[in-house]
Amino acid sequence: MSKSVADLIEEATSLLKQLIALPSFSKEENDTADLLCRFFHERDVAYERLGNNVWAYNKYRDDSKPSILLNSHHDTVKPNSGYTKDPFVPTVTEGKLYGLGSNDAGGCLVSLIAAFLYYYEQENLRYNICLLASAEEEISGKNGVEAAIKHIGVMDFAVVGEPTLLQMGVAEKGLMVLDCEAVGIAGHAAREEGENAIYKAMEAINWFRTFQFPKVSSHLGPVKMSVTVVNGGTQHNVVPASCTFVVDVRTTDVYNNQEVLDIIKQHVFIKVTPRSTRLNPSTIELDHPIVQSGISLGARTFGSPTMSDQALLPVPSVKVGPGDSARSHSADEYIFLTEIEQGVAFYIDLLGNVL
Repeated sequence: MSKSVADLIEEATSLLKQLIALPSFSKEENDTADLLCRFFHERDVAYERLGNNVWAYNKYRDDSKPSILLNSHHDTVKPNSGYTKDPFVPTVTEGKLYGLGSNDAGGCLVSLIAAFLYYYEQENLRYNICLLASAEEEISGKNGVEAAIKHIGVMDFAVVGEPTLLQMGVAEKGLMVLDCEAVGIAGHAAREEGENAIYKAMEAINWFRTFQFPKVSSHLGPVKMSVTVVNGGTQHNVVPASCTFVVDVRTTDVYNNQEVLDIIKQHVFIKVTPRSTRLNPSTIELDHPIVQSGISLGARTFGSPTMSDQALLPVPSVKVGPGDSARSHSADEYIFLTEIEQGVAFYIDLLGNVL
């Protein structure tokens, strides 16, 4: 299978065009999963599939060695109404490859696959390499990387392919959505009756607005809490017995989600129910070999406010890939062909320094 980097770039670009042509909305990635299976089969690469997650190991996998996970996703959001081009027709114009998922995260996925194939048949690597093309990333679905990771074996660290202009996200914010309810006692608004739940909610909302968590992340800054939805009362002359509101909490790498939730419950005296605590913040040490490898290649490090499958990986991970996050989910999404070339070369060198 030994191929030149130029051949791998050509294969990666061709694969990306084929991925663009197949709708692959979250939970509807059957066709792109089938395509990836055929791609590996045609190259005699053994692969496994769980739902719409597809993964493969390097040919000379050795269970006595540690393992690196290479992960990106093949699901997309639905195209927004601003598209002027057919989102499922891959089109190259002035060096740009247009199409839904080209930037987020098809370019990253095919570049990681090319790097995986570069090392696939090499013997005596220091690490095993596992390539995972995951599903449901755009909705943080439970049948995506979270399900696959239970089957692929123990990983020591991960490279997550997301469009970062080949800069390295070494920390990423987590997310909790909290459903809150202040409970009062109903009464007639004309008399001194009842206990107004809205006033109770206002006190709690003010706490969410003003509280500062003691620890602040050097990469991501403070934990951010935003009240985003409020509902209370039924009619003008009734003291409300209930007021509900929603809080969007963006956690950082200095706390896990449960720690943040515990602090919140110690300070507000209302019902606080998290929809989930599974989307945790992530981080990797700056002296980790994969980070140092990226730095040696000229990549800078940053803390990422946007979420990815890093939130669901139980191992240290770095987020890096070709393309620009600013183009993700935009109309007439595209990636430069040169970015794919640079992405393949970067991933090969990034891994080469540790393998």
